[in-house]
Amino acid sequence: MKTIGIIGGMSWESSVEYYRIINELVRDRLGGLHSAPSVMVSVDFGPVEEMMQIGRWDLVLVELEAAARQVEAGGADLLLIATNTMHKLFDEVQAAVEIPLIHIADAAAVEIQQQGLKKVGLLGTAFTMEEDFYAGRLGEKFGLEVLVPDEEERAEVNRVIFEELVVGKVLAESKAYYQQVIEGLVGRGAQGVILGCTEIPLLVKPGDAPVPLFDTTFLHAQAAVERAAGSR
Repeated sequence: MKTIGIIGGMSWESSVEYYRIINELVRDRLGGLHSAPSVMVSVDFGPVEEMMQIGRWDLVLVELEAAARQVEAGGADLLLIATNTMHKLFDEVQAAVEIPLIHIADAAAVEIQQQGLKKVGLLGTAFTMEEDFYAGRLGEKFGLEVLVPDEEERAEVNRVIFEELVVGKVLAESKAYYQQVIEGLVGRGAQGVILGCTEIPLLVKPGDAPVPLFDTTFLHAQAAVERAAGSR
């Protein structure tokens, strides 16, 4: 297998899930004691999050470019950014390295298309839900119609991510709120919902909604394993 590179730490709570899923998938594919050849560079999310909140994406990019080059120098053959929001800088990070960067939204869209869905809801950070880098890609590249929660709901979804999930808090009341938001999206016609933040699957599971939930952490990790194994 090729070596999978990961930029992690945003947050490490979900980076742990990437490592677990990738290795479980490789073990299931190859059997025995097999695990995934991998290189992870985990950044310090504290200062990165501060840069995000004040709009200094130029400084965030410096961090990601450095991490990407470090992963590449460590022998990785392909690269993942283990967070949805940072795909705002996908093109710039890809330009910084020679190895291919796998887009997390593409991994979700492939699964959505395989299930024959056309209209989906999107949950994530405010950046992911409100800016065009994510929903726009899904629409332009895959022909998907993307719905997001209303302004008040987006604010609360975002708060739960940054104040709870990234620090390991998984609260029943927040899960109930997310389920309520998902039901609202379904009521507006969503045939499925993208869990477009890699921490959200820590809170909401597939059986928690009346429509398919697309776990971007799992789908991104799966896409990396398939690429590393040469099957995609």
